[in-house]
Amino acid sequence: MAACPGMECRLASDCVDDARARKDEAERELMRMNSRLNDEVMRRTVAFLKEGMTEKEGEAFVLAQYKELGCEDVSFAPIVSFGANAADPHHMPDETRLKAGDCIVLDIGGKKQRYCSDMTRTYFCKEADPKYAAIHDLVRRANEAAEALVKPGVKLSELDAAARNLIAAEGYGEYFTHRLGHFIGQTDHEQGDVSSTSPLVAEEGMIFSIEPGVYLPGEFGVRVEDLVLVTAGGCEVLNQVDKHWSLIG
Repeated sequence: MAACPGMECRLASDCVDDARARKDEAERELMRMNSRLNDEVMRRTVAFLKEGMTEKEGEAFVLAQYKELGCEDVSFAPIVSFGANAADPHHMPDETRLKAGDCIVLDIGGKKQRYCSDMTRTYFCKEADPKYAAIHDLVRRANEAAEALVKPGVKLSELDAAARNLIAAEGYGEYFTHRLGHFIGQTDHEQGDVSSTSPLVAEEGMIFSIEPGVYLPGEFGVRVEDLVLVTAGGCEVLNQVDKHWSLIG
């Protein structure tokens, strides 16, 4: 640019990002494959976790499973949060030990053949406080309500509103502290989001997350996240692990 002062320069990122947002059939199949692998890692991790284990031990197990399944890397550092730690949506695993009654948030993703996966499920160790179980049910219903609306032409801000309004109606709106979702593909967060301020509309081939959550400081947190692929007639949910809460450990 310095050598050619008369040259007009334009930012090209938008056209590249727009192309990346709409996956072709080969990319869609890679995303499906990665989500199947992620489902398997989630199932293995749920079977592995036991009362008394640390978050760090859970993280190490998750990392080992991706390696065993042939992933080149993780999409992002795994989030393994027990009890009150789950009230921080971005908590990093530490030496906290799993106790009966704790919630367990597992936000994990792997990377194979350059494409990423991402999914979150929330469980309880041995027993569930009725209040927290009801909040889990609410967040799951918010996830499902937003997914039911996904189709070409729908505003992504409307998806955020569908989940957020449901949570707010039950009195937990202030505790849903992040956007509903993000785009994903060759990186875990691509340009484009599912939020109240998003100007985007859904187009066939787009893949993004639907991940409502409720976080009660010092107490508890829950997030339920899937990846969805926009299809000609609606959407394909790429994750198949059951979203209802269950007892583990």
